[in-house]
Amino acid sequence: MKKLFCLFFLLLALSGCASILSSFSSRMADDLADAILNSGDIETVREGIPAYLLLMDGLLNSSPDNVDLLFAAARLNSSYSIYTDIARAKLLNQKSFDLAMRAVCLSRSVLCDAHSIKFEDFSEGVERLESKDLEVAYQLSVSWVSWIQANSDDWNAIGQLGRVKALMMKLIDLDETWDAGGPHLYMGALETLFPAAMGGRPEKGKYHLERAISLSGGKYLMAQVIYAEQYARLVFDKELHDRLLREVIESDPVVAGMTLTNLLAQERAKVLLRESNEYF
Repeated sequence: MKKLFCLFFLLLALSGCASILSSFSSRMADDLADAILNSGDIETVREGIPAYLLLMDGLLNSSPDNVDLLFAAARLNSSYSIYTDIARAKLLNQKSFDLAMRAVCLSRSVLCDAHSIKFEDFSEGVERLESKDLEVAYQLSVSWVSWIQANSDDWNAIGQLGRVKALMMKLIDLDETWDAGGPHLYMGALETLFPAAMGGRPEKGKYHLERAISLSGGKYLMAQVIYAEQYARLVFDKELHDRLLREVIESDPVVAGMTLTNLLAQERAKVLLRESNEYF
């Protein structure tokens, strides 16, 4: 099978047909992402992702302007960062953000260089977004949030919060159900990064997290974990904290497109629950 796979790539390269390679690369990236997200084996994914990252880099060398492939590589780099130490997580999330921004600019989106243009120009661009722009805008915002979280000790990164929040709120206005309530989930996480005394808005975060849970039908377990870890701990609500985590642990993690994330959520929930008495 491996030899056949390599031979197929060789034939594509020799054919000189860039459009076929680009199309195949996009489909392969999508299939790979689906396989990872639906996997029930955390360890296999953890051990295999570095190879997938190298594969993505190789595909991008052949199709550097493939927007779908750039976004897929951005997602994969960001996803792998949760398995690494802090220093490497920063590097992976920087790469993820750079790839996503490159894809955005190739898409000729008004969000090109959204992190560095004047805030007035950024705001005008966000206001001009329409439903057709949701996919590109959401992909960028997810990589952007991950980059900020990985660099939460850097005030230059924290200074980007206003832009990301404005973008997330626009996405919520356009379609709050996108990605099973994803914009609400990320908005909730952003609002609960800090206590109120440091500029956080825990109660607004609570609203967004509860809305995300509702829109996913409670099936995306990471939302409950974030609710417990970032909101319940922030406001010292042990009863809410423990209830949410027990619900996560007792839930069926197998959901199309969410299985791996749900299993990781259950792992995290067990750790947080063990620490509960000591924390509170």
